[in-house]
Amino acid sequence: MIFGILHHGFTVSDIDKALAWYVDALGLELVHRQRQDNDYTRKLVGVEGAVLEVAQLRIPGTPPGPSTHDIELIQYVAEQSDGEAVAVNQVGAGHLAFLVDGIEALVARARAAGARFRNEPVSITEGANAGGAACYLHDPDGNTLEFLQPSPERLRRIRTAAS
Repeated sequence: MIFGILHHGFTVSDIDKALAWYVDALGLELVHRQRQDNDYTRKLVGVEGAVLEVAQLRIPGTPPGPSTHDIELIQYVAEQSDGEAVAVNQVGAGHLAFLVDGIEALVARARAAGARFRNEPVSITEGANAGGAACYLHDPDGNTLEFLQPSPERLRRIRTAAS
């Protein structure tokens, strides 16, 4: 039985640059950083010889979940692959959606920090998020993110449920 989500992870090419981007552009908070050079990690990821640098981040001001962090950034410092970023329409592609308020200001900040946007925020006209706005973007390593600003009414309900 699955009863929650622990965190979401992204593989990045340079942990220091990625960490700076996620903190400066998105406003996330560093919780913990560690080097993983052990047999357990190599078995877990299935990459012989793997050595990882890991940074764990959280969304400030949110109630703690089952983990101390929401996002892990992972750099393979040994056994790193130089593969291309996965296209959003390719089977196996994933993305992480952030609930946001003030989407235009966040887009400007992320763009100034080097984010590549697939689109400007679009008005959501149908479905559960009608009345909101959303956009897809890529972090400096090509990982796909989404900013989704709910309608004012839905945002109010979300904030009420979280408090």
